[in-house]
Amino acid sequence: MKLTEGTTVEFSLNSRSITYRGDPELPLLSYLREHCDLISAKDGCAPQAACGCCVVQINAKGVLACVTPMRKLDGAQVLTVEGLGEYRQGVFANAFVNEGGVQCGFCIPGFVMQANALIGRNPSPSQGEIERAVTPNLCRCTGYKKIVNAIACAARAIQNEDDIPPKETLGYIGMDHPKYDAHALVLGQHQYTDDIKLDGMLHGALKFSDHPRARVLGIDVTAARDLPGVVRVVTADDVPGNRYLGLIRQDWPLMIDTGELTRYIGDVLAGVVAESEDVARKAVKKIKVEYEVLTPITDPHVAMTVNCPTVHPDSLSNVLSHSETSRGDATKAEADSDYLSTGNYQTQHVEHGYMEPECAVAYPSNAGLEVMSQGQGVYEDRKQIARMIGWPEHKVRVIMISNGGAFGGKEDLSVQGHAALMAHLVHAPVKVRLNRAESITMHPKRHPIWMAFKAGCDADGKLTFIKAKFVGDTGAYASVGMKVLERCAGHATGAYHVPVVDIESVAVYTNNIPSGAMRGFGVNQATFGLESCIDDLCVQGGFDRWQFRYDNALTNGGMTSTGQVIEGGAGVRKTLLAVKDQFYQNEFAGLACGIKNTGIGNGMPEMSRVRITIASPDQVIIDHGWTEMGQGVHTMALQALCNETGLDPQTVEVRVDTDCDQYAGMTTASRATSLMCNAIIDAARSLKNDLNTQSLDELVGCEYEGEWKVDWTSKPGDQSGNSITHYSYSYATQLVVLDKSGQMSKVVAAHDAGKIFNPTLFEGQLEGSIHMGLGYAVSEDLPMENGRPKSTMLRKCGILRARDMPEIEVIGIEVPDPYGPYGAKGVGEIGLVPTAGAVANALFQFDGIRRRTLPMRLP
Repeated sequence: MKLTEGTTVEFSLNSRSITYRGDPELPLLSYLREHCDLISAKDGCAPQAACGCCVVQINAKGVLACVTPMRKLDGAQVLTVEGLGEYRQGVFANAFVNEGGVQCGFCIPGFVMQANALIGRNPSPSQGEIERAVTPNLCRCTGYKKIVNAIACAARAIQNEDDIPPKETLGYIGMDHPKYDAHALVLGQHQYTDDIKLDGMLHGALKFSDHPRARVLGIDVTAARDLPGVVRVVTADDVPGNRYLGLIRQDWPLMIDTGELTRYIGDVLAGVVAESEDVARKAVKKIKVEYEVLTPITDPHVAMTVNCPTVHPDSLSNVLSHSETSRGDATKAEADSDYLSTGNYQTQHVEHGYMEPECAVAYPSNAGLEVMSQGQGVYEDRKQIARMIGWPEHKVRVIMISNGGAFGGKEDLSVQGHAALMAHLVHAPVKVRLNRAESITMHPKRHPIWMAFKAGCDADGKLTFIKAKFVGDTGAYASVGMKVLERCAGHATGAYHVPVVDIESVAVYTNNIPSGAMRGFGVNQATFGLESCIDDLCVQGGFDRWQFRYDNALTNGGMTSTGQVIEGGAGVRKTLLAVKDQFYQNEFAGLACGIKNTGIGNGMPEMSRVRITIASPDQVIIDHGWTEMGQGVHTMALQALCNETGLDPQTVEVRVDTDCDQYAGMTTASRATSLMCNAIIDAARSLKNDLNTQSLDELVGCEYEGEWKVDWTSKPGDQSGNSITHYSYSYATQLVVLDKSGQMSKVVAAHDAGKIFNPTLFEGQLEGSIHMGLGYAVSEDLPMENGRPKSTMLRKCGILRARDMPEIEVIGIEVPDPYGPYGAKGVGEIGLVPTAGAVANALFQFDGIRRRTLPMRLP
């Protein structure tokens, strides 16, 4: 039967009979979310059918709801997480939480439904069968290992009709305490920004540039404005304050004005506010723009030439930043070296691939404006939004909504600014969200970096010098590009003591999509080149690859490339010892070490404030300023407080809201746990004293403030004494083993975290980092042509699926840091710092070919 508009479709939804009369082509996902208020199925890529976040069951089979039209449901039985029933909801929730199979949680309801369908047809699936069943589902956080374990755990319980008891702990440091709010995440009931609905809420959509470099001659919004349902069309003229925003350099306009140049295809030219998102998007298509199209500047080396036009017309050159680090006489050290390794290396653009695309909700308030943000820094969001509206900061309130992954890609202000402007102009709540293609087009990527390395050693295998030049394509806007290239220079000698260094690092504007923060922040790029050189020196001199690294590894008293002397906590040798036996047991084994800063450092003061409030005997609130994006910062806050005070973890609530005035900077540089937990320890001192003599009932209404500040790091180039580039570092060694066909069979990751707060979450962070690092090494790419990505399809970004992942063994090492809380160091980023280098070195052992460009395709 051919269905037309208004044709009746009858089906069962969660055991309830439904009669649908409407658009037969409406996607089931839209029907569930917009008409039924069922939010467990998430929109990660609609209609690309690439991520699996929207999986529901139709007639007992896992199906992608984003590409299933309503006309196909006649007579069908549809099941979502909400309809699983109390028993199965409990089994899946406890299995995923206990096994650590949930981090940001955005993708997990889709995995749950895929798992439920699998168990229905195969009650006792093997690991391989689970991995094949979840192939349609992407996860960017976990590396899949704990998801597979959770599904196997749930299958055993369901087969035996058993319950899975929830994990309960005292919440102390070192315990496997469940991730904060994880049950709601697993069952899809945590409200991400796109799940939020407000009375009278309108919807915004954005008009992006059609060209990476063009002069905007005119913007005709007449047809868009006249479309029924459109409330307002917004252009650059409507910005009441400063249009130019940015975390470090304010060079990124919220919207491009007539007469100005576009700098990349993600530039916004206008926005539409309408009664529905569908109307807003239709109106955007009716906006007509007249351009003078110009040739884009896409090669950073060309961009640095004298006669090249500038991406920013008011700039004298396309060089965003230039930093140098030198120590000793590199020319003499090179002449005195017995072995030299020289080579150029190139890394690629990489899409973050977080499962939750950008979305923000803003609305007027009595004080001014409130914004629900999924960004990585509510205080930075507030600063930029206030600047754009032209208000003092106290009139803008930003509430952090724990997001569906970020990995650095949500540091820069994106749709929060547009939602805030629209809500301010129309005096009503406005939601603005990007679809996946828009997200890939708009937000900054991992920096592609060209590297020229030269490294030397003596006849005994001791490193003598390292000389390197980095040229990074920072794209259209500054973002944090200067800091990424600065971090390349600061980590150019890796986890080794090198007596002589000569490092130059340049960030260059182009008309490509901006490059900004992404997990590893320039350090994994430098480490790929450096570790390839280390192996090359070993080949030339006949040195043992493990022993060479051990002999040159940083120890306390050793020096980084910036000249910082490591005063304590150097754990790289212990990580090498942890992988030693397996290194010698495997024929095709690639080895690489890594170091990664905790904290921004480089002379920038950084701090964290917290407040502990005894709201009632059963409610203790921690207010802090850091973003929960799957990494577990809320859980770390809870565990630090419980460890200090012995409070029941069930009573603890965690909030992030600028109205609470607990300042923190951007959640970046693997620093949130370190800074925040030191502040919690500070606040808990007084609370502990009070608990010695008073009960919680007596302390209701009491507040305890804490703070921890780092203001003693050195600015780049500071020659006043011992350079302290960062207050803390973490260390790692990774071993990648290939099988006889050259495929990855195992990764052994030994990581020094100083103190492991939560073993399950620690492993999960590293498994997820390694997943990202392996993809970076062998498959992930976002190639651009003339300033445009060749594809904005998520499935073409090369993100590895569950069945692609080798075995992973995580080995935790604890060498306490002098400044970390309980000795802890950062964990979130170092997990992928050594990975690409280890893969490259394993491939060389397999076929003798030195690969210098990422991604490296496997044989």
